[in-house]
Amino acid sequence: MPDQSVQPSPDPYDALLLLSFGGPEGPEDVVPFLENVTRGRGIPRERLKEVGRHYFLFGGVSPINAQNRELLAALREDFAEHGLNLPVYWGNRNWAPYLTDTLREMVADGHRRILVLATSAYASYSGCRQYRENLADSLAALEGEGLPLPRVDKLRHYFNHPGFVRPMVDATLTALAQLPEERRAGAHLAFTTHSIPTAAADTSGPVEAHTEHGEGGAYVAQHLDVARLIADAVRAETGIDHPWRLVYQSRSGAPHIPWLEPDICDHLEELHGEGVPAVVMVPIGFVSDHMEVKYDLDTEAAAKAAELGLPVARASTVGADPRFAAGVRDLVLERAAAERFAEDRAAAAPERCALGALGPSHDVCPVGCCPARSPRPAAAGSD
Repeated sequence: MPDQSVQPSPDPYDALLLLSFGGPEGPEDVVPFLENVTRGRGIPRERLKEVGRHYFLFGGVSPINAQNRELLAALREDFAEHGLNLPVYWGNRNWAPYLTDTLREMVADGHRRILVLATSAYASYSGCRQYRENLADSLAALEGEGLPLPRVDKLRHYFNHPGFVRPMVDATLTALAQLPEERRAGAHLAFTTHSIPTAAADTSGPVEAHTEHGEGGAYVAQHLDVARLIADAVRAETGIDHPWRLVYQSRSGAPHIPWLEPDICDHLEELHGEGVPAVVMVPIGFVSDHMEVKYDLDTEAAAKAAELGLPVARASTVGADPRFAAGVRDLVLERAAAERFAEDRAAAAPERCALGALGPSHDVCPVGCCPARSPRPAAAGSD
């Protein structure tokens, strides 16, 4: 961790942008939101109403925007408490506050070197490259308006930073404690993340790492590393070696396209058939308890477990945990130090904090990292 005995410096950066997915905040928002998400795919409006049924179960409100407001407040509070003079803004990919509007506001406020924190901790097209494409689109819109363009850099993947991992360890321990005592020792851990097409998983991360990581690419390797860290920490804390597996949820693609498996509900059925006494679902693939956690785990998977008579508990995500906010501060100071070191080798080299076997991720996405099916311009990277 950086030495906090000295005043932390974000130089050369003058602002941080919290960049997220966005979500509807009322029933009338659901279909327009889904039109934004699926733009260009030609999906009929009636089909979108059907797709949005899980939002309507929650009054048409996704929890994600409220959770991002909480994270925004936590970051501002942490920065202020530690003397980090860096304003924090928030913009979304698919709903208000929209990314382009936020960048326009940042430029109007005089910001020219912007760091970006995306609410996705892992390497993948949808979790990294697509956000970079969104940034490029927004910068092009600002250029078309004749506005000065800021330099925008994205913080590295933080899946193995202690500020992300340690809250997940405690959340897993808390969930275990919620199980019936007589079933707790035999509980399995199901680490869940968003399923993506296997083709996208296999090409996730830098090109040179595809062979190194093998099937599933960096996306699967990074999740496995986090799952291992949490399982090992739980064993150290409890003295019990809980069996675990990485499983998937929230598949949304055409049936003929292979996606990462097994699905969490299929996994629960399999564990029940094996006589497993209980399961803790640990959503390591998500930063907050948004709709894919609330519906796919707390509603769908919980209903499957109830049908099977299988006790389950669900660990919380990091959300606005103060340790996560502190971890973001650490990442900001690390990246700022890296930029200063690149410009002046007499400056202090950055201290990079990472747990597990994979080490700290790259600062700048290299050419060909997490490629799209159809190449599009992307900001904050080498291509």
